[in-house]
Amino acid sequence: MSDKAGSAAVPHAVSGRSNLKAILIVLLSFSVFSGTDVTVKLMAETVPVPQVTFLITAIALALSLLQGLFTGNAADLLPRYPTLAILRAALLSIDTLLIYYAFARLPLSEAYMIAFTTPILVAGLAALFLGERLSLVAWGGILLGFAGVALALRPGVQPLNLGHAAALGAALCFAFSLILLRRAKAAESDTALVVTLMTLLLVISGAVTMLNGGFVSVSAWGWSLAVAGGLMLFGGHMLLVRAFRMGDASVIAPFQYSQIIWGCLYGLLIFETPLEPFTLAGAAIIIFSGWLVLR
Repeated sequence: MSDKAGSAAVPHAVSGRSNLKAILIVLLSFSVFSGTDVTVKLMAETVPVPQVTFLITAIALALSLLQGLFTGNAADLLPRYPTLAILRAALLSIDTLLIYYAFARLPLSEAYMIAFTTPILVAGLAALFLGERLSLVAWGGILLGFAGVALALRPGVQPLNLGHAAALGAALCFAFSLILLRRAKAAESDTALVVTLMTLLLVISGAVTMLNGGFVSVSAWGWSLAVAGGLMLFGGHMLLVRAFRMGDASVIAPFQYSQIIWGCLYGLLIFETPLEPFTLAGAAIIIFSGWLVLR
């Protein structure tokens, strides 16, 4: 197992067709992640969030291992370039801890608003580290999408505190993790990147659970939610990895805004949260912004 992540070459130029495929995959990925968020919200009514994270991650890791074993690709479970894989896993694990802290200190709308600066950060980082360049129209689409998020969420104005810093730190960690996906060499398997993340996140969430009083009992309904959440977490990350290895990071990242639309739909169907005119208007702007990015 070699380790030359630091010398990973800048990815070659991506065709429009590859970008379109990557966008379709990442849209599916973010829809699946939104489903995971629903299971976390439902489980968190009776189980502490760190334990929820541990259980869902454990199931996702088990699915990742089973996939490698049953497909006869057990060698793909171990990263060929461990430095990059572990660094990406660490960034996403820190991202998870920071965003949970932000949720505890801020209204959800403000935490989401700051977290959704990720596509803007990715566009800048991709230009700096990957040599990607966006047109003025695409930049306009990214900023317009962020405006759509702001309209849909309509966050209040809170005095600045550590929660704001945590949310921004989470956005930065997620943005850098996406850049690393584009720098991953073709020889690295998607499964190895997902397994490395799940392993590190499992250790961290387990440690946080023990530090917060240990594990509590889980009902049969809770276990069914954990299985569903683990399945979606596994699928979402596999799709996310494939999308960002296939297309330009700066083009794909803005479609993270689609999570707002899925969140609204899940909220309406599962939690009976009514759709407000501002939410619908924001969703329309987000869809239009995605069209601009594609131009």
